[in-house]
Amino acid sequence: MKILFIGSRKYDYLADLTYSGLIKVLGPENMIELKWNPRYHIPYKTYPKNIPTSRKGIFNPLLTNKKKYDVVLVAAAKPDCFQAYLSIVSDIPADKPVVFIDGGDREEFGGDLERMGHPGLYEQSISLRPFDKIFKREFLKNTSYPENVYPLPLSVNYDRIPALRVQKKYQVAFWAVEGHPIRTRVLEMLEDRFDCRENGTHRNQEFKKYKRKGKFYLQELAACTIGLSFRGGGWDTLRYWEIPAVGSFMISQPLNIVIPDDFRSGEEIVFCKEDASDLIDLCTYYLNNSEKRENITARGAAYAREYHSDEARARYIMKILTKTDN
Repeated sequence: MKILFIGSRKYDYLADLTYSGLIKVLGPENMIELKWNPRYHIPYKTYPKNIPTSRKGIFNPLLTNKKKYDVVLVAAAKPDCFQAYLSIVSDIPADKPVVFIDGGDREEFGGDLERMGHPGLYEQSISLRPFDKIFKREFLKNTSYPENVYPLPLSVNYDRIPALRVQKKYQVAFWAVEGHPIRTRVLEMLEDRFDCRENGTHRNQEFKKYKRKGKFYLQELAACTIGLSFRGGGWDTLRYWEIPAVGSFMISQPLNIVIPDDFRSGEEIVFCKEDASDLIDLCTYYLNNSEKRENITARGAAYAREYHSDEARARYIMKILTKTDN
């Protein structure tokens, strides 16, 4: 299968992970970029902005025939992505499926387009041609969706995870801006507990002042005995996948989105209550019970690699795209 991939020049974690997974599963000769994106091929950015970077077939996108494809993938809820799609929509043959990857924070389809100042762009696109299939990151539980809509959470590109043999030096850590009230509540609870204030877990963090970036961020995350994950603008966050991937124990709030093969509480990670009212007790318990903590951590790392890599997500996408509709 050859895919015409319409991406964004802006960073979009789900689009980036989708590209990095598909190029591994399909091979670069089957990934046709409508507009060549240097960030996908030249390693000039640091993590997480380098998630999709691959030197495989670096010149293929410049040489391939952009009219010979089997599926069109509109890979991001970003204005430039949709504008590029609209420039060719009338030329797409009727028998070629068009698929939308909605990796935005908003619950509604294409909602991030309005957030970015382009209301009506999604409606304009589907008025010209409705999407044949939609993969959605914020696929809410207990919500009805059309049969052609599928959950697609974030994942991990293990090519970006360095070999980490890091000594645990932090007890409990949550380095995050307050993108949702639950984060504010958690930071208020934690900032004077354990070693939180000393390691930077406190209120009023500013992203532009973060010192933990790139590979160093992943090393620091791996140095946490307990890493915490709570929702930001959307339910799904990179951190939810990064913590198990780097080999740290994770406590998270339950996520109100559908995640195929999600982690199980007490098996690969631990879920606290929705309001985090038991968070301090859980942190204390697992700090004091190292054998249980380390067993869960080991299972979480193995489970993440098996079910939540970018390649696993790409195989999931391909299974759905190649499924014959009755």
